[in-house]
Amino acid sequence: MFNNLHHIFAMAPQGQGGSGSLISMLVMFGAVILIMYFLMIRPQQKRQKEHQKMIENLKRGDKVVTTAGIHGTVTDIDGPSIVLQVSDNVKLTFEKTAIAAKK
Repeated sequence: MFNNLHHIFAMAPQGQGGSGSLISMLVMFGAVILIMYFLMIRPQQKRQKEHQKMIENLKRGDKVVTTAGIHGTVTDIDGPSIVLQVSDNVKLTFEKTAIAAKK
């Protein structure tokens, strides 16, 4: 049995220069991950931080647009909720996270 295993391993190709190929492949893989991080992940994190900062700095009288496209003026802020006046006698309550942008 051991003779058969020795024979199988003896027939396996001996990797001459294979470690250099492996290292270059790992370097290329690492480079692709870094490129993806700087082109996709990091800008998204930056946008999320800016959006969170905008939401935290909302105050009465600010004109905003919701993620649904509703334009309104902030009339009240109560914890995670915000009240927008969208017309003369129309006030709607939204979660702060539903605010997409400040006008």
